[in-house]
Amino acid sequence: MQRRPFGRTDMQVSVLGFGGAEIGFEKATPDAVAALLGDALDAGLNVIDTAECYLQSEELIGEAVSSRRDDYYLFTKCGHPEKPGEGDWRPESLLKSVERSLKRLRTDRIDLVQLHSCSEDELRKGDVIDAMLRARDKGHTRYIGYSGDGTAARFAIETGAFDTLQTSVSIADQEAIELTLPMARQRHMGVIAKRPLANAVWRFAQKPENAYVVPYWERVQKLAYEFLDSDPAEAAATALRFTLAVPGVHTAIVGTSRPGRWRENAAALEGGPLPQAQYDAIRARWRQAAEPGWIGQV
Repeated sequence: MQRRPFGRTDMQVSVLGFGGAEIGFEKATPDAVAALLGDALDAGLNVIDTAECYLQSEELIGEAVSSRRDDYYLFTKCGHPEKPGEGDWRPESLLKSVERSLKRLRTDRIDLVQLHSCSEDELRKGDVIDAMLRARDKGHTRYIGYSGDGTAARFAIETGAFDTLQTSVSIADQEAIELTLPMARQRHMGVIAKRPLANAVWRFAQKPENAYVVPYWERVQKLAYEFLDSDPAEAAATALRFTLAVPGVHTAIVGTSRPGRWRENAAALEGGPLPQAQYDAIRARWRQAAEPGWIGQV
């Protein structure tokens, strides 16, 4: 598995990382997570990304692979202690969240703690940034990052406080390519692409019932990329290779609760870098068809 220098950090990250949301929300069993993560680590993945609000995700990860702590970089997020969408940005709450994550993940160190979709208004107050710096000073985390999209992500970069940015980048979510990634590159930030497969919405012939994936499904209907008419596995490979071809992206976080899926994603990259002509065609189609309201999906 190819690895890339992770911005100004001292980490060399695998181009594919494991996203821990699905194992939490889909209530994966401890045995399934142990098999899933064990296989991924054995195959060369070295990034695990999760969050306190992903239900039991942190506990499952801690139970499954804490004994292999030197084999991977551990990323988590804070700011939504109960569930996504219910933020608590009080400094004391953020610090307690990080302390809980250390216990759940069964580790004495987290490589990266990220503010989880914190609004620009909260960032401008400065308290949340001070709390993150305190967590770093206490030795709870080596680096601090911002996870989010749009103008809030741009402001987070402008503060100069964060080492990394996690943001939405996919064939159906390209705002960041112009809005934030050039500045992140200039500042030598590590960049994590979330939802890099756009939830593989081309699987659905009809509008899906899951509201979480509907925006991408609707976008893909209008974008009508020709390559999505190919074999679904080939379409997924092209989509993933596109995200990893975006300048500035170091690793793409893919979530799954099914053993074997990660190796399928890794195999999709065996074709090498996406040809420049194909990358340019996807970008051109986005510029032609994307609507003004197609902002980064949090």
